[in-house]
Amino acid sequence: MRVIDMESNVPKRAGAPPAGGEPPAAANAEQRPAGYGMANYGRIFRSRAEGHDPSAKSELAEYVKMLDRVGIVRAVPFGVSNDEAAELLDAYPDRFIGLARISALHGMRGVRELEQRVREQKFAALGVSALVDGIPASDRRYYPLYAKAVELDIPVRIYSSMNYATDRPYDLGHPRHLDQVAIDFPELTLIGGLGGWPWVNEMVALVRRHPKLHIDTSAHRAKYLGQRGSGWEMLLQFGNTLIQDKVMVGLSAGLVGQPHETLLEEYMALPLKDSVKEKWLYLNAARVFGVK
Repeated sequence: MRVIDMESNVPKRAGAPPAGGEPPAAANAEQRPAGYGMANYGRIFRSRAEGHDPSAKSELAEYVKMLDRVGIVRAVPFGVSNDEAAELLDAYPDRFIGLARISALHGMRGVRELEQRVREQKFAALGVSALVDGIPASDRRYYPLYAKAVELDIPVRIYSSMNYATDRPYDLGHPRHLDQVAIDFPELTLIGGLGGWPWVNEMVALVRRHPKLHIDTSAHRAKYLGQRGSGWEMLLQFGNTLIQDKVMVGLSAGLVGQPHETLLEEYMALPLKDSVKEKWLYLNAARVFGVK
């Protein structure tokens, strides 16, 4: 079994700065109550924090050996800065897929960084986050980045899910914003990260509607995808048939607090055709990222 993991929580080196976080404007915000804004994630996902992925505490070399052992041939690093991702690509060029996470609020500085990351450091995709930036993916401030991604012929992974930060709208990541981006950039390969939950039906419909729009399952456990009443029924139905070539898997082992082996077993247990499981776990992402 070969796997491309769309969200891999690689071990962080000691003293590394945090990746992502609050948008630039938030630094000057007035003092808020404890647990407000992004801090609300600690309350919502407390049970996940109590679990852990044992491999996340290992050294990087040991982590890469673990990936080999479980069949993960490529992984998109999550929770690292662009500089840290560049170091990973330099050390393990055939193991990691670089996703350049760029804020729309950085204007042309961000566009120039994207080009530099792709041309000089071999990043393979752009990543944008409505949650972090506080603006939806269809905001025109992202458009210079999308245009550059078309020019560079790289896919764009876009945050596409409900958020739990109580200082910004919950639906910044609604899939409807992907619809507008796909309309305006028909040449652009798009990946709706995090599966569009709880708007899964709309996400699936849009993936069916737009030929270059895909979906990944990051931040969600496969055992819930197949659970009746979870809201994922449409993905399981059409992901096994009409959109089977457009679904990718993100294990998010560190986030959900489970070993990779457990998470992969959950995907293998889903009520999907064997040929479809291979597409979800490897072939679809391999095609999008040009993995040989």
